[in-house]
Amino acid sequence: MELHEYLVILRKRWMSILIIAALVVAGAAAATLLATPTYEAESQVFVSVSTGGSTSDLLQGSNFTQNRVKSYTDLVTRPRVLLPVIQQLGLATTPEKLAKEITADSPVDTVLINITATDKNPQRASDIANATANSLGKEVTTLEKPAGTQPSPVHISSTQTATVPTSPATPRVKLNLALGLLVGLALGMFMAILRDVLDTKVRSETDVQKVTDVSVIASIGYDDDAPKHPLIGQTNPHSHRSEGFRRLRTNLQFLELEDRPKSIVVTSSLPGEGKSTTAINLAITLANAGSRVALIDADLRRPSLAEYMGLEGEVGLTTVVIGKADLHDAIQPWGDGSLHVLPSGQIPPNPSELLGSRPMVNLLQQLTSQYDIVLIDTSPLLPVTDAAILAKITGGALVVAAADKLHRQQLADGLGSLETVGARVLGVVLNRLAYKQTDAYSYYDYATEAASGTRGKRSGSRGKKKRAATAVAAQTRAERTEARNSPSAVGPDQGSQD
Repeated sequence: MELHEYLVILRKRWMSILIIAALVVAGAAAATLLATPTYEAESQVFVSVSTGGSTSDLLQGSNFTQNRVKSYTDLVTRPRVLLPVIQQLGLATTPEKLAKEITADSPVDTVLINITATDKNPQRASDIANATANSLGKEVTTLEKPAGTQPSPVHISSTQTATVPTSPATPRVKLNLALGLLVGLALGMFMAILRDVLDTKVRSETDVQKVTDVSVIASIGYDDDAPKHPLIGQTNPHSHRSEGFRRLRTNLQFLELEDRPKSIVVTSSLPGEGKSTTAINLAITLANAGSRVALIDADLRRPSLAEYMGLEGEVGLTTVVIGKADLHDAIQPWGDGSLHVLPSGQIPPNPSELLGSRPMVNLLQQLTSQYDIVLIDTSPLLPVTDAAILAKITGGALVVAAADKLHRQQLADGLGSLETVGARVLGVVLNRLAYKQTDAYSYYDYATEAASGTRGKRSGSRGKKKRAATAVAAQTRAERTEARNSPSAVGPDQGSQD
């Protein structure tokens, strides 16, 4: 990963990073509040040696003292020094336990010894530090006393008496909270990067590029009302998703101008990625641009076009392929007549064999000769081979990939199944993309907001237009029903005359 990739991850996961940091800080604050305060008191002693008045005696005494200070410092936590402290203060403890609450150190090149006592009671901490300093002086005097009646040449005198501390040494509130914040941010960033590294889902065009060299020819946004209104090109032509389908239509027009496909398979790697609604909305968008479009429901496992588009689905593709009905009798006009839909018909027991048969090839040749473009909705690539079979005998395949649902390996396997049979992959359509994941929508939002200033002035005329449009739509539906019921007005030639 490069630096900018890490920055992108942190920007994308900033909320989770802050949440983790807040949780760690809260944990540190709770631990700080629950911790028992402890107090520290420090005393200091000075080690000296009785010598003669000459310079050499003083030098020898100084060297002797510095050499001995290290031993005296270690002696502070020994039972010989601590037993008298326990007896003097009446402590209910042992020398071993008391030694854990006392520390001693000597600054470099000095004859000073600092004695620090820690206790939950500030007064007791002060008493222990002072008592330990006194006990050390007595024990050193005893140990350094020469034989006979001569006094000990080593003297330990107090230079700093321990006072009662007024504030606890631990816990350190500010330090704990600062450390909690730093640890929380570090942990949050680590978790964000780890999550991104372990995340194998397709979430953006960059993820598609990690899998294949096939271009992403369109990104379709996701709306909350998309499941309720799948035909967005008809119900809301000015929405973000409609703009995405228009962009898909435009990009398809630039695919190899000399060998532009007239029949296109629309499929996906897994079920539920939106291939059927993509095929329908693309067909509506192409028809709105003036192209004569034939939309075929070749998903003979779970057909859905008839239900989405409000058509009769009992007679359709399978009926025509097996020779029980003519194409003109099975195909149905939809909308203003530029779009004709061939439903699936009855579900056969052998979909793959039916779709790869010679009658199916002949049917596709007939459709491509009569329409500007033929869109074929098929089954997903990974569960069955139907889509790969059809993609081989058509102009190519559009692979729909659902963002935040499909894993990269699944997309690679789906594309691999097309490459195995030598099918042409026209491109990937990234579906259900959150608007915040693409900058392409920001301009559309801006344009929409800019146009909203004139909406109030035209609301009255729009109300009249809306009522008129409703009446026209009702009349169109009635005419469509009458056309379907008429035995002589259901073929593509009749549709071209409407």
